[in-house]
Amino acid sequence: MIAVDTNLLVYAHRGDSEWNERAYAALAELATGSSTWAIPWPCVHEFLSIATHPRIYDPPSTAAQAIDQLEAWMASPSLALLAEEGLYWPALTDVLRAAKVSGPRVHDARIAALCRIHGVRELWTADRDFGRFPALVTRNPLIA
Repeated sequence: MIAVDTNLLVYAHRGDSEWNERAYAALAELATGSSTWAIPWPCVHEFLSIATHPRIYDPPSTAAQAIDQLEAWMASPSLALLAEEGLYWPALTDVLRAAKVSGPRVHDARIAALCRIHGVRELWTADRDFGRFPALVTRNPLIA
């Protein structure tokens, strides 16, 4: 299963992003395919925060636009939303200890732990910070 990080969601949503076309195409491929793909719940929350933030975008997406976008992705029958359950806490503590993570990077560790417990084989992201989690395979679909 492939999981998608926040930055790709934002780029696919925001027409003013230089990466919009590539990110949109990558998500469309996942959303219309038959293989299960995933969005971790923390990425849903972060997407809402970033897309609607007036200090990041001028103008920002409205809450309605961001919610509509998420609901369009959630309509994909092959989408799984990754939530904290079962073995999440042990996985998170393992990730935090192995990567020596603290502070704001705990958010990325949450995503890495969710991917781990849900059997994600690859996280699509443009964020190089995920390299600190060697057990998580990442790929940036925006570059050749």
